[in-house]
Amino acid sequence: MTTAQAILVAAAGVAAGTINTVVGSGTLITFPVLLGVGYPPLVANVSNTVGLVPGSVSGALGYRGELEGQGGRVLRMGAASVAGGIAGALLLLTLPASAFKAIVPVLVGLALVLVVIQPRLAAWLTARQAADHVRPHHGGPLTRAGIFGTGVYGGYFGAAQGILLLAILGLTVEEDLQRANALKNILAGLVNCVSGIVFIVGGHVAWLPAALIAGGSVVGGQIGSRVGRRLSRPVLRGVILVVGIAAIVHLVA
Repeated sequence: MTTAQAILVAAAGVAAGTINTVVGSGTLITFPVLLGVGYPPLVANVSNTVGLVPGSVSGALGYRGELEGQGGRVLRMGAASVAGGIAGALLLLTLPASAFKAIVPVLVGLALVLVVIQPRLAAWLTARQAADHVRPHHGGPLTRAGIFGTGVYGGYFGAAQGILLLAILGLTVEEDLQRANALKNILAGLVNCVSGIVFIVGGHVAWLPAALIAGGSVVGGQIGSRVGRRLSRPVLRGVILVVGIAAIVHLVA
């Protein structure tokens, strides 16, 4: 890896850490960059997951005020995230690399659709919160089932798992959107952490890009938690769409 490529990967880590903390889908920044500097899809995905773990911790610390009083939720829902993340990571390592290459363009496309509809989804969830106060305060079995399924997806690939988590929490838990976002950061971080451990044990991590993304994502997590809400989301969304489409073209080609 050249110096210019290393700077590019680290910068992508900053962007991903910021976007993951604010909304989710930062993988659509780092994954295409790793592909662009020459890493195969499976190695890029594994190294990216490991690299984003410190950024998840950084973002969660930045949202610690919104996490007050949510310890019970973290324990209940975190168990589902951990189980799903382990299952998804094991699927990734068990299935042949050819299956991952075939599935990833579809997953990236799904993530891009979620990025596009995210503003309307957020507005709908906010309106639903204002009009409906009958959802369980801590969610229920359907909440945990949805979180487990998102964990499987996150352990296998992970792009836009934050948006999926926000949708599930908004639909099934009565809570302020900012506090739900703080909880989302914890749950997504747990998925990245346990799947990262599985990948490290499996020995598929390229440590240089993982370290560069880790350092960048820690900075990005702090940016996202402090000033990310002031950034222009349409601009962020546009960047995600461009790199996501580039990733699909690269993978298909």
